Amino acid sequence: MKRAVSISLGSSKRDKRVEVELLGEKVVIERIGTDGDMEKAAQLYRELDGKVDAFGVGGADLGLMVEGKWYPLYGVKPMVRYVKQTPITDGTGLKNTLEYRLAFFIDKHLGDYVREHGGKKVFITLALDRWGMTRSFVDAGYETVFGDFMFGLGIPIPVRSIRTLKLLGSLMLPIVTRFPFEWLYPTGEKQEERIPKWEKYYRWATVIAGDCHYIKRHIPDGLEGKIIATNTTTPEDLELFRRVGIRYVVTSTPRLDGRSFGTNMMEAALIAVAGKGRPLTLEELNEIIDQLGLEPQLVDLQEGT
Repeated sequence: MKRAVSISLGSSKRDKRVEVELLGEKVVIERIGTDGDMEKAAQLYRELDGKVDAFGVGGADLGLMVEGKWYPLYGVKPMVRYVKQTPITDGTGLKNTLEYRLAFFIDKHLGDYVREHGGKKVFITLALDRWGMTRSFVDAGYETVFGDFMFGLGIPIPVRSIRTLKLLGSLMLPIVTRFPFEWLYPTGEKQEERIPKWEKYYRWATVIAGDCHYIKRHIPDGLEGKIIATNTTTPEDLELFRRVGIRYVVTSTPRLDGRSFGTNMMEAALIAVAGKGRPLTLEELNEIIDQLGLEPQLVDLQEGT
């Protein structure tokens, strides 16, 4: 049996272990949270290196891929310094393959609903972090607001065009990627904090998209009828979204045993079953996605109400 392990800087409260069958092969997928302790994560990678089939990097990115250019996050490098044998991924591959299908999935399954509830308008919390998702909504013809200044730097400046976003990325990423990682992304208990903010843009959008932790961190009440497009969700996340009025949640990865796992975890699982002993190319990932019939998952949070 294959084993894929995601070691995460996130809360250990979100840990999960399930066994699934992919391409006729059984694989155990497991998430282990370290509550923001990067050195603890490094030691876990060290202990398991060569003993599992694939690693995921959870609660952090090794870097950002924007328009085919890779920007390494220098603050995360020490966490994976002991990994020498086991292939490792932060989910970038699925962010640029499976997540690219998100907007088209929403149009197919919720197109009439979107048109009747505000039209094709999306607020993406941190677009440079999830480039495939971002391109998906742009290419599907959505009016966009990118919250990179807001969620990345705390500055109340909306970015409205992909051209401006790319310029921002080319200027800022070489600098920002050298910041300590905890400046850029909530880890450990900070992932559970909720400070409503940027309400204007949450309310303007029909679809609110991006990393689940960013969405939750500043989500306000009173979002009746909105759609969330995101990655990992737990039952607790869905309950929060239900309480603030969200109608639909679309996750880029499938739900397994009551929750969806992050792109890093699912990509690690695909690497494990592929058995190549290395990360998979985007072409290989798209081929496996099509073989498995993987697609985003839709949950109606207000069904029956």
